[in-house]
Amino acid sequence: MTSSEPPPPEPGEREIPTCYRHPKREAHVRCTRCEKHICPDCMREAAVGHQCVGCVAEGQRSTRQARTMFGGKVTSAPAATYALLVLMGLGFLAQSAAPNVALAFWMEGGPIVMGEWYRLVTSAFLHNGVTHLALNGLALFIFGRLLEEALGHARYLALWVLSAIGGGVLSLLVLPLDQASVGASGAVFGLIGALVVMGRRMRVDVRFVLILLALNLLVSFVVPQISLTAHLGGLLSGLLLGAVYGYLPTGGGASPRTRTLVHAGATAAFAVLLVVLTGVGAAAVLN
Repeated sequence: MTSSEPPPPEPGEREIPTCYRHPKREAHVRCTRCEKHICPDCMREAAVGHQCVGCVAEGQRSTRQARTMFGGKVTSAPAATYALLVLMGLGFLAQSAAPNVALAFWMEGGPIVMGEWYRLVTSAFLHNGVTHLALNGLALFIFGRLLEEALGHARYLALWVLSAIGGGVLSLLVLPLDQASVGASGAVFGLIGALVVMGRRMRVDVRFVLILLALNLLVSFVVPQISLTAHLGGLLSGLLLGAVYGYLPTGGGASPRTRTLVHAGATAAFAVLLVVLTGVGAAAVLN
């Protein structure tokens, strides 16, 4: 029978140290953290000397991840914004190839009242022409990246989705049931509203954003084909969630965990409110 362990040293012979992860390899370097012998494959450079793989992993787990001013995790790329842009593009290609896609997924009160609530979200990925898609895509590209960097992925996605739904809910409550609409404008107005509130919180100049917002609202009032209710519903949603993410919890001593819990609770409460309003609108029609 053979053994994989190195033979014991002869009396008087000095024991050769071996790597604690690779017992057959000589190791004359110790981890500066746990002091175990490590071979070159197990060495990781540290501020002083080298550390083993296990100690490096343990150190990474115990290191607090950097957070933004509003409590989100610092992101290296606006992945959510790019994903939304891709989905908007795919939605437009799908409706162009098969017009029935728009009929099945656009915002329309009648089907929503009958239970097709998913239209409150899916309609944001459909657009009435290339120009409509390009304008919403450009606004999302400009404002979305700024907000995703400030909020992190989770808060940003919640803001976008709930703003889109908020625009649809207001349309459901106000417009005739047979009036259809498509587009991410409600979500984009939500981003602009949140950007105004959070910009004020950061004490930066938001006059350009306010002027842009005023011009877009003016166009929404003047042009009859534009869904004013979707824009206003998205804007109100963005203002509310922007205030939550920018100002809650009050005081500067809140821990990241507390901030996350407060934001998650407020976001969930607003989502429940939108569900209740949708149910109320549907019940009013059915009764």
